[in-house]
Amino acid sequence: MKILYSYSFLLLLLCLCGAASVVHAQADMARFKVLVVFSYEEEAPWDIEIRDEIEKVLSPFADLTYFYMDTKVALAGGAAKGAEAFALFQQLKPDGVITVDDNAQSLFVLPYLKNKVTVPIIFCGVNAELEHYGYPTTNISGVLERFHLEESIALSAQLVGEIKTFAFMVKDGPVAKLLHEQFVADKERLSLPMVKFLNPKSIDEAVAMAVAVKDDADLLFLVALWGLTGADEAKLTEKEVIPIIAKAFGKATTAVTASAVNAGVLSAVITNAKEHGNRSAAMLLQAMGGVPVNQLPVTRNSHGLRMINISILKQLGITPDPLIFYGAKLVRSE
Repeated sequence: MKILYSYSFLLLLLCLCGAASVVHAQADMARFKVLVVFSYEEEAPWDIEIRDEIEKVLSPFADLTYFYMDTKVALAGGAAKGAEAFALFQQLKPDGVITVDDNAQSLFVLPYLKNKVTVPIIFCGVNAELEHYGYPTTNISGVLERFHLEESIALSAQLVGEIKTFAFMVKDGPVAKLLHEQFVADKERLSLPMVKFLNPKSIDEAVAMAVAVKDDADLLFLVALWGLTGADEAKLTEKEVIPIIAKAFGKATTAVTASAVNAGVLSAVITNAKEHGNRSAAMLLQAMGGVPVNQLPVTRNSHGLRMINISILKQLGITPDPLIFYGAKLVRSE
């Protein structure tokens, strides 16, 4: 974490230097206007952390307007939400835009902004390859999201012993499709075989899949599962679904976010949402300060944080070497 914030501070410092002349020129003028479009819901833990970091970087210089597309729980309405976001863009006339996760790209940027406006657009949390969206462009750049799969597998093995196979579970939808394409493309780079790629729509399906795969997989990745349906088609939260699925699997689980570990996943080397928020905000501030977007290359997240849920350690009866805890963030199930 110390390394992450040292990096973030340096990046912000460079950003501020690059935008200094414009910021000073604006001392007696209107502040920047920034529109931030999130693919998911306002209460999604991933979005909360990204928003907090964006505010830390940009709020001294900009007025921030947020729009949530709610596509994790209401994907069918995504196209209409994209149109709403564009109407807000036209009304606001922002100096810059940040778009978070893949659905904001496919349902908002591509149909309404790409090759149509010159406002700087910075993305973050994008899982697809750049070619999928035709990025970067003269005014679009940002931060790709890539999971720390090998590191998470290694941490799991340190805790429970040898890991030979894993399965991956993500809620059915566009993100599941993109992640599956990533796995197919990168399978030769992984040290272990993935025996199943699971994409349930409901909590009942997720439980059945977890039970069915536990004889074949030593480890189960649980990713982006909020929005699974329960009784009466109610959309369930991450805190509700993860303990149920993890119990059904009954062995080691891992994830890619801090919120999932807090909810009941055993351990993970997490993809840090704060890194995405910080980098994208810093890049946008540079662009609004006059740096051409084509001089701000696309980057990818690089800072993983080791997390271990000691409540789940006790549930599974695991007593690892205490040295494993060194440098890791220890949490209890919320």
